[in-house]
Amino acid sequence: MTATNPKDVFADLTVLSLEQATVLPYLTYRFAQDGVRVIRLEHPKMCDPNRMIGFPFAEGEDRMCSYFFAVNCGKEAVTLNLKDPRAQELLKRMIVELDVDVFATNQLPKNYDPLGIDYEILSAVKPDLIWVGVTGFGPDSNEAAYDPILQARGGLMDLTGEAGGDPQVVGIPLPDMGTSEHAYGQVMKALYKRALTGEGTRIDMAMIDSTASWLTQPITMARTFGRPMTRRGNTHEFFGPVSVFPTADGFVYIALGNDVQWQRLLALPGFEGLADPAYETNAGRIADMAALNKKLAAVTAGFATEDLLATFREGLIPVARVQGIEEVCVDPAIAPKLLHSVDPVTGFEVTLAPPPIMTDYLKANDGTMPFPPRLGEHNKAVLGGALGLSDEELAALAADGAI
Repeated sequence: MTATNPKDVFADLTVLSLEQATVLPYLTYRFAQDGVRVIRLEHPKMCDPNRMIGFPFAEGEDRMCSYFFAVNCGKEAVTLNLKDPRAQELLKRMIVELDVDVFATNQLPKNYDPLGIDYEILSAVKPDLIWVGVTGFGPDSNEAAYDPILQARGGLMDLTGEAGGDPQVVGIPLPDMGTSEHAYGQVMKALYKRALTGEGTRIDMAMIDSTASWLTQPITMARTFGRPMTRRGNTHEFFGPVSVFPTADGFVYIALGNDVQWQRLLALPGFEGLADPAYETNAGRIADMAALNKKLAAVTAGFATEDLLATFREGLIPVARVQGIEEVCVDPAIAPKLLHSVDPVTGFEVTLAPPPIMTDYLKANDGTMPFPPRLGEHNKAVLGGALGLSDEELAALAADGAI
């Protein structure tokens, strides 16, 4: 990093990432949303498989398919066959000559040394480098890991689904994206440490560690109090009434977290009949949860969704419509924060999920990010322009399969 102006500090950062699938691309996408320069590295032929998942957005774009778009905007793309020693030398040159701040990979650890990407190898050419290795089970394991594997082994599936039913995966890839978020924080800490000491850092981020870290209540309840938690459908282990309830034209989720809210509910027109001395405490409501939920459902079913939402919100009762994704996209709390990306070649526009926070970079660009890069799109700009390779040299390396 060569930053001088605090306003441009993220624009002066460079992340070089040998990435594929979701877990690492989502991490670098988060950096791209900060305005960091992100260069993704891929094999020239065996590229990121996610490029070919879903459907192509245009004819002849078979390595630019729909599944790839969501977490790869705002990046550059360079191809290197790191089994070739010449490509490994180019990697080292990129790290030095581009003044790379962070190198990241989600390769299996057994590939670190053969590909020339091990921390010792790369930090030898740039001692203040921040190196990130994302794996399923840590740097001593080469066990293959995808998000649902972590959901199964990490306990998330056992907590998801109907009571007595089969375990279910969570609707989003939480181990992937959770690991990315945890790694994001670790990189920021490493950047701060480097700013103070000038030292680089090795970060080994294991998806199993990230996944298990979310099990706050389940682990404490099981190991300390001998009360294992498992699937409960839409209800809650300790609070009630908490569940999905029908309306005359849809469904709402109601979540009462304390006895005060229960009294507020009883004060609403139409809900007086739920009053019962046994329900005055949360423990009493939980003890008769099935019957209470049935009684509450009979009342909510008589309300139109919008009327129920208005009544509950006025009464300060936590409630939400159960929305589909299309409804989420037009929700006034979300719609203005959706991001967009337009292909300068075809004019094709991609709509992206809102960021966790609207960064200065996103604000400055009106919520628009550069289009996801085509495979090797920036080879000439980076390897030619920045590293000085001639067109003839690039062509020869490409012909040999090195790039």
